[in-house]
Amino acid sequence: MEVPKDQIATLMDLGLYNSAQMLSCFLVSSPAANAETNPHLKAESLVLLGDALFREREHRRAIHTYKQALQYYKISKQNLTTSRSSLSSNRSSSPNSFNISAINENEVKFKVASCHCALNENRQALAEMEQISKGRNLQMNLLMGKLYRYSRNNRSAITCYKESLRQCPYVIEAITALAELGVSAKDIVSLSPQNPNRSGRAPFDCFDSSRWLQRYVEAQCCIASNDYKGGLELFTDLLQRFPNNIHLLLEIAKVEAIIGKNDEAIMNFEKARSIDPYLVTYMDEYAMLLKIKSDFSKLNKLVHDLLVTDPTRPEVFVALSVLWEKKDERGALSYAEKSIRIDERHIPGYIMKGNLLLTTKRAEMAVIAFRVAQELRPDIRSYQGLVHSYLALNKIKEALYAAREAMKAMPQSAKALKLVGDVHASNSGGREKAKKFYESALRLEPGYLGAALALAELHVIEGRNGDAVTLLERYLKDWADDSLHVKLAQVFAATNMLQEALSHYQAALRINPQNEAAKKGLERLEKQLKGVDPDAPEEDEENDVEDADADQEETDLL
Repeated sequence: MEVPKDQIATLMDLGLYNSAQMLSCFLVSSPAANAETNPHLKAESLVLLGDALFREREHRRAIHTYKQALQYYKISKQNLTTSRSSLSSNRSSSPNSFNISAINENEVKFKVASCHCALNENRQALAEMEQISKGRNLQMNLLMGKLYRYSRNNRSAITCYKESLRQCPYVIEAITALAELGVSAKDIVSLSPQNPNRSGRAPFDCFDSSRWLQRYVEAQCCIASNDYKGGLELFTDLLQRFPNNIHLLLEIAKVEAIIGKNDEAIMNFEKARSIDPYLVTYMDEYAMLLKIKSDFSKLNKLVHDLLVTDPTRPEVFVALSVLWEKKDERGALSYAEKSIRIDERHIPGYIMKGNLLLTTKRAEMAVIAFRVAQELRPDIRSYQGLVHSYLALNKIKEALYAAREAMKAMPQSAKALKLVGDVHASNSGGREKAKKFYESALRLEPGYLGAALALAELHVIEGRNGDAVTLLERYLKDWADDSLHVKLAQVFAATNMLQEALSHYQAALRINPQNEAAKKGLERLEKQLKGVDPDAPEEDEENDVEDADADQEETDLL
């Protein structure tokens, strides 16, 4: 043979894809690979060329090449049926020779589908994969599960992911997907094949490995069902057995970020980055936390590191959006949208987009973004976004429905209870109900500052400034939080205790010099000290909500 096939394979193994691609061009055009006399050789040569193009990320060219290979493969099969005996008698024993069995049609179709996926053409990819009816390997089942999930065919997705775990019980991606699709931990664990030895008992290490894997499955199922406390406990137990496990640290930090344990989440994200400074996964979640803490020096460094590591990932563009939010909201929104174009299932991209739209008073569009995030995987942040968007639109009934949805989905979540309280607090007739929900949230999670601040605000609105101060000062003993100082300063300013207000504004700025509320409060206070009325109070518009059945439902949930 003029162009040795094994040399192309060697180049591919060494990662020299450009050289492999050029050499494959010679192979495809060689006289030995004549389409009329040797269609099977032509087909195999085209597959090699397609592989090189795929590795070079020339996906459109790879699809075209693979499909040509499949056409020549069909021709060679037809020729084989008419001249099987002559082909078998003339088959060469040389290692460089080709035969019809060298091509796996299913593998080539899988490669075509993979190219379509790389181009975000999921519908075409699924059409290719559905042509593979038998003999699907692990990679094929995983890809089909993902594509069925993208097309919202959850039943077929579950079937494919289950088959993946039967083929290999350690496919973490399939475990997580099945948990998010609502499959129970017991059903997922039951898919793991039992491998007893000759005595009929499984070896010790099999039992040992199955225990930690079972705990991991249970943790993912807890998180998927919004049982964040249970999931965190299981992940933490696993981390003790596998210390400095980057995957576990990231999973724990992500959940802590969702439930508002910001300091703990930051600590775990930073620990993961200290082990591997080139991490990209979940780094957009870390960026959001840094912004909340107003730690812009760390945020700047994080974004710089992410751009150096891999500027094509959606997490990088969400982090850029977080960084630019304060400087240029329009630019920040374009970065959030870019992250979604890269990966249309990237939830932080939708959360960030929704928050930006809400900030820029485009609540109708914010609702759409939060709805998509909720459909992909509902968590407290998407519910919070929906409720606040509906409140901005003065759609109180819709806001109440979304808040109750959150409460049903997360009955043990203090944040969900507070969300219902927020809706009731938006109108004067619901403040007593709001107070009950805030108090219930604090009983469930005594350290939840969000509920404490909301309850203090309610006290102030109803003229119970003393109760507000008592509540906030009680929390101030345990938490050095700038938002607590700001709220106390606002209460003292409202009761004309200006020196106390000044002291707390200054304390807030010592903790967080970037706290905008503290800065504005100080400016307002300066006007008050000069005897100038800083602003006129605005009357809240009443928007009563009467829903007797739902009220009873809330009482039952409480």
